[in-house]
Amino acid sequence: MAKGFNRGTAIGGQAGMMQQIQRMQKQMEEAQAKLAEETVSATAGGGAIKVVMTGDQKCRSVEISPEFLKDADPEMLQDMVLSAVNMALDESRALQEKLMGPLAGGLPF
Repeated sequence: MAKGFNRGTAIGGQAGMMQQIQRMQKQMEEAQAKLAEETVSATAGGGAIKVVMTGDQKCRSVEISPEFLKDADPEMLQDMVLSAVNMALDESRALQEKLMGPLAGGLPF
């Protein structure tokens, strides 16, 4: 067979790659939806501050113990909230990597 005339295999390969990309896109969308629903939490100050965040890194809530507020100074409170938010972000990123990481490994590029 002459060179360049075996195009059927190439076109079939492209169709297969497109199907694989479409499957991965669907899986990615499903994983993103799951991340938006799942939550992680982090605490600081022995549980005096609690931050809840979604897997897509949206802060759902910040809880501060009323007992803690009685004796806390503003700078300490700010530091503890900042610490809890950063820990919740780290947890959210870890969840994201857990759910999305396997999808990135399957890219055909």
